[in-house]
Amino acid sequence: MAKDEKKEDAKPEKADAKAAAEPEAKAEKKTAAKKPAAKKPAAKKPAAKKPAAKKAPAKKAPAKKKEEPAVEVHKGEEPKKKPAAKKTTKKKEEAPSEEPKKKPAAKKAPAKKKEEEAVPEGEVIETVDEKTDIKVTYTVKPLFGKYTFSGVVVHNPGLQRYINIEPVSIPHTGARHANRPFAKQHMNIVERLINGMMRTGHGTGQKAKMYRVVEEAFDIILARTKDNPIQVYIDALCNSAPKEEVTRLRYGGINVPKAVDVSASRRLDIALRNVCRGAVQSSHKNRKRLPQTLANEIILASKRDISSFAVGKKDEVVRIAASAR
Repeated sequence: MAKDEKKEDAKPEKADAKAAAEPEAKAEKKTAAKKPAAKKPAAKKPAAKKPAAKKAPAKKAPAKKKEEPAVEVHKGEEPKKKPAAKKTTKKKEEAPSEEPKKKPAAKKAPAKKKEEEAVPEGEVIETVDEKTDIKVTYTVKPLFGKYTFSGVVVHNPGLQRYINIEPVSIPHTGARHANRPFAKQHMNIVERLINGMMRTGHGTGQKAKMYRVVEEAFDIILARTKDNPIQVYIDALCNSAPKEEVTRLRYGGINVPKAVDVSASRRLDIALRNVCRGAVQSSHKNRKRLPQTLANEIILASKRDISSFAVGKKDEVVRIAASAR
């Protein structure tokens, strides 16, 4: 009997458990049945999310803009450090900038040597004062501001003493050596050419005019020969200076020609006179101007051309002297 009671008691418990489980199962079924209904709108949501996905790029752009300021902030921080690096570089650059300033001082010396070789600015001359015996150095500008006497050589040893090639910028002494014996050898050879060109009524006393004529003639010589006009002019004098002349000796009422040697000073005077005379005569009744005829006479005489007036006169005098020996 007790077992039957226990079975009866267990049955109601099972019945109660089933009754309690049934509403729970029904609730689960209802929720399961409702969940698909909830999923349907979830399926529709993706359709609503698609426009949201299209709008996403528009949202990403502002997101990038937000990131850019963050990058700019980092960039703004880096320049703060870079100025410090630039300052150090400036300091490093300032140190070498001071060093090259010292180096040019050593490089200036060779630059001056090159200028002295080309001689565009002037020549340095060292002399000794006769009264005090002190060395004096000074610079002389080029002749006419263009030509220098450096490298000029007198090839004729007999005329070296009387051809003055000391550097001078303006060949004008104001008759300092006039009326003094053998004072012409102290006058610059270019000034003697200017004085020799003051011939005939058109040039007498007009030294400024002849100064310009000689300057223009030297420019023409440089353009035609590509050599230093002073050297060409000195070569012309050496080639047109005669070594012999003819004099006349009288024997009992008879004149006899006799060949004699010529002094160096007179040789130079004759050469200068013939060069100037040839230039002036060739410009007479000629379309060529005086500077052109003077340049042509100097160039021809420097080449020992017979067509030169000075060289022709020299050859004539030497020929007569040879026949009168």
